[in-house]
Amino acid sequence: MTEPVQIEFCANDAEALARARGRVAVLADAGAALTPLGRKLDRLMRGALARAVASEAFAALKPGESLELGFPAGMEAQAVQVVRLPRKATQAEARKAGAGIGRSLSPLATLVLAEGHPQAAEIAFGLALRAYDFTPHKTAPASQPGPVRVMVSAPEKTAAAARAGAAVAEGVFFARDLVNEPANVLTTYDFAARLAAMQDLGLEVEILEEDALQKLGMGALLGVGMGSETPSKVVVMQWNGGPKGEAPFALVGKGVVFDTGGISIKPAAGMEEMTMDMGGAAVVAGVMRTLALRGAKANVVGLVGLVENMPDGRAQRPGDVVRSMKGDTIEVINTDAEGRLVLADVLWYAQERFKPSGMIDLATLTGAIIIALGHENTGVFSNDDALCDAFLRAAKAEGEGAWRMPMGPAYDAKLKSRIADMMNVGGRDGGAITAAQFLQRFVKPEVPWCHLDIAGTALLKSDSTLAPKGATGWGVMALDRLIRDRFEVK
Repeated sequence: MTEPVQIEFCANDAEALARARGRVAVLADAGAALTPLGRKLDRLMRGALARAVASEAFAALKPGESLELGFPAGMEAQAVQVVRLPRKATQAEARKAGAGIGRSLSPLATLVLAEGHPQAAEIAFGLALRAYDFTPHKTAPASQPGPVRVMVSAPEKTAAAARAGAAVAEGVFFARDLVNEPANVLTTYDFAARLAAMQDLGLEVEILEEDALQKLGMGALLGVGMGSETPSKVVVMQWNGGPKGEAPFALVGKGVVFDTGGISIKPAAGMEEMTMDMGGAAVVAGVMRTLALRGAKANVVGLVGLVENMPDGRAQRPGDVVRSMKGDTIEVINTDAEGRLVLADVLWYAQERFKPSGMIDLATLTGAIIIALGHENTGVFSNDDALCDAFLRAAKAEGEGAWRMPMGPAYDAKLKSRIADMMNVGGRDGGAITAAQFLQRFVKPEVPWCHLDIAGTALLKSDSTLAPKGATGWGVMALDRLIRDRFEVK
């Protein structure tokens, strides 16, 4: 997997500034005095830093933004990046500042002068997230960033504070890598193998093959993959870090490694992006990796349904009727509404086997949620106000956009089938809501549940603050925060 850049926290050392190679980033704020290392840097640069901080251009910057001074006099460094960041900066501003540094790391070295800033660990976290670069399929040698050092007043204390963030960053990178991989590489075989390898981290990983899924009665999930040469699988990942015997919290992910739409085939334009239709499963995997890396004191089980939706002589047809593990029958009106069929069986299996204390599923489920919320927010649907509110607080705390959407019995009428218990689609209007209503039929009333439709947030066509163009890993940070705040043993 893509490894996060390694960051070393070291003690403040004014004498090292002149010989620092590559890039130097210094924190400052308009109207505020320079820090001790900033004053040393200014003397080396013959007053250029002070003039830059006093300029109108610097004053116009928002917290976290920066300007650059190239080839500073009196230094070996090629550039000094002057980052505007108040001492009382918010977490989001600190991460943005770090991301601005991480976007342009030097192949020689990068030195960050954080000194006694209280958000130094968050600056490092933002730097690590934005430095992500997915390059395994490029033949030209990728330029790797040189060593990154962050000068701070208390290196050991700051390193300890940054440790949990480093685990989250690795989980985010794992999720991004999975979403960015092409489907000829990330088959259901390869996906399952990558998850099985996490046994080395202490996770218990079990792979259920098609014969086991047939015995369990997962007709809804198996129907989706009938047209593919790669077999459908369910992977179960358990992290038992909480009290023995305590019911786990369950995360369930849609893992459609490629979605042509099946017989209800999608238009050719843009179909290449359907390599990301396993984004929900990627986030579940990223969260489970994070929990293992940081030794979370909670019991959590992650389940992902891995399938490929292809057109073929054996493929599922519109008008077919499948029977779910629950026993309900489903009339397949549109084979491109396949994710909910996968989730239906995995959700039911999770409840039957693990009796979870609560459950959240994630899926790149509907284009309708993009029409409703764009690419800024994930759609959140829930049967439980307490769990939903806790998740929304966690998402807000981590800066991951999420918005609660309505549900209600009136939408169920749109799923009524003439020949089966339900249809898998309910028409274009309210499409994201009827998809959630469909899933709710496979959630037991006593189980607190949220459905996260990440179709608009899993993959972006332009850079975001903490990620380059492509996979975002949205949800790893919010779900890790939810588990830390709500389910871990204190």
